[in-house]
Amino acid sequence: MCGIIGIVGKAPVAERLVESLKRLEYRGYDSAGVAGVVGNSVERRRAKGKIKALEEVLAADPLVATTGIGHTRWATHGAPNVQNAHPHSAGRVTLVHNGIIENFAELKAELAAAGRVFESDTDTEVIAHLIDAELATGLAPIDAFKATLDRLTGAYALAVLIEGADNLVLGARRGSPLVVGEGQGEMFLGSDALAVGPFTNRVIYLDEGDYVALDHDSARIFDASGAAVTRPVRVVPTSAVMMEKGNYRHFMEKEIHDQPEGCQRTIAAYVDALTSKTAVPGDVDWARLERIQIVACGTSYIAGVVGKYLIEQLADLPVDVEIASEFRYRQPALRPGALVVAMSQSGETADTLAALRYCKAKGMKSAVVVNATESTMAREVDVVWPIHCGPEIGVASTKAFTAQVSVLTAIAVAAAKARGTIDAAEEQRLVKVLLEAPRLIAEAIGLEDALKDIAADVAKARDVLYLGRGPMSALALEGALKLKEISYIHAEGYAAGELKHGPIALVDDKTPIVILAPYDSWFEKSASNMSEVMARGGQVIFITDTEGVKHAPEGAKVVVTAPASDPLVSTLVMSAPIQLLAYHVAVIKGADVDQPRNLAKSVTVE
Repeated sequence: MCGIIGIVGKAPVAERLVESLKRLEYRGYDSAGVAGVVGNSVERRRAKGKIKALEEVLAADPLVATTGIGHTRWATHGAPNVQNAHPHSAGRVTLVHNGIIENFAELKAELAAAGRVFESDTDTEVIAHLIDAELATGLAPIDAFKATLDRLTGAYALAVLIEGADNLVLGARRGSPLVVGEGQGEMFLGSDALAVGPFTNRVIYLDEGDYVALDHDSARIFDASGAAVTRPVRVVPTSAVMMEKGNYRHFMEKEIHDQPEGCQRTIAAYVDALTSKTAVPGDVDWARLERIQIVACGTSYIAGVVGKYLIEQLADLPVDVEIASEFRYRQPALRPGALVVAMSQSGETADTLAALRYCKAKGMKSAVVVNATESTMAREVDVVWPIHCGPEIGVASTKAFTAQVSVLTAIAVAAAKARGTIDAAEEQRLVKVLLEAPRLIAEAIGLEDALKDIAADVAKARDVLYLGRGPMSALALEGALKLKEISYIHAEGYAAGELKHGPIALVDDKTPIVILAPYDSWFEKSASNMSEVMARGGQVIFITDTEGVKHAPEGAKVVVTAPASDPLVSTLVMSAPIQLLAYHVAVIKGADVDQPRNLAKSVTVE
């Protein structure tokens, strides 16, 4: 999750670029750099490490330009060094990039075969070469930019300079946020309102797929099809910039939309995108490990259940998942050969901390999957696995859940390779699948309008059932939890195979039944459960994928078509629809979405 700033200014911009990067340093601090148009050329200044190192470079070699771009990096492709630091250049093009280009290897091979030489290990440099190649055919900058965007697969935010165009910054977003700031005779481009906050409070939030051309006085915005569009200008109060919701009504909505970028950052910390191998930190001997004991509460517990499915299936390693508040009171049988993994967004959850300490007292090696790396749990364990999703303000967890699942997915692949249950080729395939997840999550979020319509009916219900099989049974629990947390509608999640063992008695024509069923090895069973529900008048909301639609029984009240995905990441992809459904039901009911009654973000008492 890197930070981006661009300025088309009237005065020198180097100091302002650095000022903005300091605000964005929370998004990455492996390296930093700026570039500006100087005469008929573009010059760069880059440094490894934090912004202070870049300031030292600029002090020794100033950059005098009125149009420029800047970047602070969270390393994905390539080591954190000057060579891989942004901005990257090729021919007439210099750019900065936040995201992961999934098809960069194929594009790089094509460009290399055409004689282009690469200076870095990054996927970003490929984009610069592509734009430069399109310019070489005679295309205008905005057309060369669009032609390049059409070839990219993945999630990205971009800011681009073109040599010879000293009054132009190009930008684009897909899966990663980007905003335009309006000044007086100046225009700005940034990762968020925080980036442009020092210069203006007039902000335009680009929609998914938008690209833009900035000059001193205007922002020409185009949608993904290339049609010119107008996006509203919003005034962001100065006091709200540090914790602003952007163009979202609630933090929860913003945090749902943050997930493609959040998962991108999480995944990048646990895999090597260049080699397609896992890179899970910490001293854990997966090959000799006898068992994993996961302890957690609430949504973190459900993420642990998803992890259990993945780790046991891939690595043939037994995993127990228990609710932390019950765990130590039942005096479980524990052995030193196991690894206890605590899961907590805050790292302060009282029940989980107590369960962790109980396991440590039994001689077990300990780890924590956590967002707050300076928390009590992080200080007390042997291994810390950060989720890197950034602050989560909404009480009902969304992006922390998908970040936790992302970490456990990478761990499942790493453990499987270490234990010999998959070979190197399968590890590489699975890592590539994991790297696709941010883009697929972004596509799933694109279902929001359809889910708003469904929410209008669900909001009228007194009870809702969620059903799923395999990892989707865990997601059924999460869907039900989200709905009751923020809308106060009674909801229950079940493994669909349990339907006949009791829950089917609740089915009638007034109870919405949400069935989560991507087209996987469990699909036929899920479809059978769907038929059983409909035979009894149940109002089925069937959430599947493109292949599942082809094989689904007829009769569902609503069918939601999520992006097709490998079973490794289907839980990540299917999370967004259930989160958005709960969110819009709560909005319709007028509930306090971000601060639901009786709940707190971090539960620090038993």
